[in-house]
Amino acid sequence: MTYPLLIEIGVEELPAIPLLKITKQIEASWKNLLKSYKLESAFEFIYTPRRLVLRHQAIPERQEDSTVELMGPPVVAALRDGEVTKAGEGFARKCGVSFEALDRIDNNGREVLYFKKEEKGEETVQLLGEMIGKWIDSMAFGKMMRWGERKDEFIRPIRWLQVRLGDAVVPVELYGAESGKETYLHRMVSFDPVPVETIADYDEILREGAVMLYPSEREATIHSQFDALEASEGIVIERDRALLAEIVAITENPKALLGSFDESFLELPPEVIITSMKEHQRYFAVYEGNSLSNKFIVVSNAYTEDYSKVVAGNERVLKPRLADGMFFYYNDLRKGLSTDGLEKIQFMDGLGSLKEKIRRESNIAIRLLARYIVQVREETDKESAELEILMDRAVHLAKADLTSEMVYEFTELQGIMGYYYAKALGEDPLVYTAIKEQYMPVGEGAELPSSIFSSIVAMAIKLDTLLGLFSIGKIPTGSKDPFALRRAVNGIIRIVTAYDLSFEIDEVIELLKGNYQSFDTVQLQEFIIERINKSLDANPSVIAAVLASGERDINKIAKKVSALERIVSSEAFKEQFSTFKRVANISKDIDLDQALPIDVALFSEEAEVILYNAYQKVISQEYPDYSSRLEALFGLKPLLDNYFDDVMVNAEDAILKSNRQNMIGSVYKSFRDIADIKEISV
Repeated sequence: MTYPLLIEIGVEELPAIPLLKITKQIEASWKNLLKSYKLESAFEFIYTPRRLVLRHQAIPERQEDSTVELMGPPVVAALRDGEVTKAGEGFARKCGVSFEALDRIDNNGREVLYFKKEEKGEETVQLLGEMIGKWIDSMAFGKMMRWGERKDEFIRPIRWLQVRLGDAVVPVELYGAESGKETYLHRMVSFDPVPVETIADYDEILREGAVMLYPSEREATIHSQFDALEASEGIVIERDRALLAEIVAITENPKALLGSFDESFLELPPEVIITSMKEHQRYFAVYEGNSLSNKFIVVSNAYTEDYSKVVAGNERVLKPRLADGMFFYYNDLRKGLSTDGLEKIQFMDGLGSLKEKIRRESNIAIRLLARYIVQVREETDKESAELEILMDRAVHLAKADLTSEMVYEFTELQGIMGYYYAKALGEDPLVYTAIKEQYMPVGEGAELPSSIFSSIVAMAIKLDTLLGLFSIGKIPTGSKDPFALRRAVNGIIRIVTAYDLSFEIDEVIELLKGNYQSFDTVQLQEFIIERINKSLDANPSVIAAVLASGERDINKIAKKVSALERIVSSEAFKEQFSTFKRVANISKDIDLDQALPIDVALFSEEAEVILYNAYQKVISQEYPDYSSRLEALFGLKPLLDNYFDDVMVNAEDAILKSNRQNMIGSVYKSFRDIADIKEISV
């Protein structure tokens, strides 16, 4: 038999961010508890700002009965000279019976102690209190609090509790709250508890009390209200997903309202206005046409007939925030951009101050510029000497806004404010754009720097962080990567492949390592290779084949992987690959690092002549890309098949055998210039 189950834990308003971070873990924890208590059944986890809810449509009335079989130590170890040993006594104690009640059974040819017992399943009502306690204890919100005289902790004080199996109240005590049959409505409807006679009444009682129970319903309601405002007001609302999730978590009765602020504040950079509204007030930005508007959206949790006072109150609160931003902005402009003071800010123990980091980054950027100078000159129409001056300027000003009042207030605007200040102060567009794009890309699929010039600045910053942290032993382990070094490498990979830039891993590390204390550069090389394996979207064996060829240029690796993947992923290739596996197997005992001379005078079969001539034609041509070259090499398949049919490679004559092996080895070696085909698995 099954029953519906409702568990409602009523709390003071939950902080949204900690809750959202662990909602999946909260759900998984209950699922694991159901499994461990043998009560597995479908359920929903639901939250509002003031309640955590679990709902089962049908949970078993009790655990199923089960048979428990226990095997103990060998009989020879449990009995010595007719006396029961400690091992025998321990197993009997574990089984809860006397030693004489134990049976014996054969286990892989050895006689061992054995006990079998029937366990009757416990009733769910007897287990719920313990399960709920464990569930609550599993919620790792981070910072917790105590209340009243209690010594235990939770994210917020627990004020009421419902545990209903069927319509019966299950007696459970949690942090001083005892389960009952009452819930609480929206605070602006009532402060008094409301009785819930049956589980079936629960949803309707909350709805009438201005509580939308389901997060999905609250989100859909907000979107619907946004749509209506956009249609009626001719605006576009920026639907920030993270902010929306937070709003859903802090509202029970969401109501989207349109407010406004003085147009004079639009003199501020849009990012300042948006950040101020979002971080301090949780407002959504509004656009008219393609420009930020002097309007905003606030999603209120109030329940009232007249929301005009809610709008006015939020407008009143926003004004001083934006006034502060205006003061910071013009005050920073008066002071200008300077790195003075960065020498007092420590970057990392062992790596000096931010000013020292900037010097290292500049050194890296100038070296990278020298490598890519042709592409940068084509992109900018500037001479090398001017580009070097601008590159040094861009790197040195990239972190200058760290000492600004605006970035002190909004740290997430570092780089963005540097861009606006540099632009307003008349810096070259290459400089202020590079400052803005210095951290790009910030994640998987994120926007890349808009030019090679900006990309060099971004790579210099990432490379200094990589080499610097590896040089002081701050190396990611397992899933831990506190300094986002994996993301830094991923960013470099994306940049060099997008802009077709040569980046030979070993060579670049060797070029730059002199700026740091001595460290194991092989570790860093392997770390970068590991990221290439993770970041390229291809059959892992294809990536392994390219890497096994010895290629260490990131851009070439990506191109070779892409070319090989297109061929390997085709259905036709799977049927044909056995021929090339045979080529690889024959070549495994050949020293491919030596010259492989082929004497055409030793050819005795027509298949030898045909394969040799076709092979020479393939390797003598120029190809526009790796795909074309690979297709030409794989195109030798029918000729190789004929060769293997008509020619005995491992001939008895040693000279003939060597000549034929060199022919096959040469084909294999030509493949290996791109990828070691023996690594491919399909």
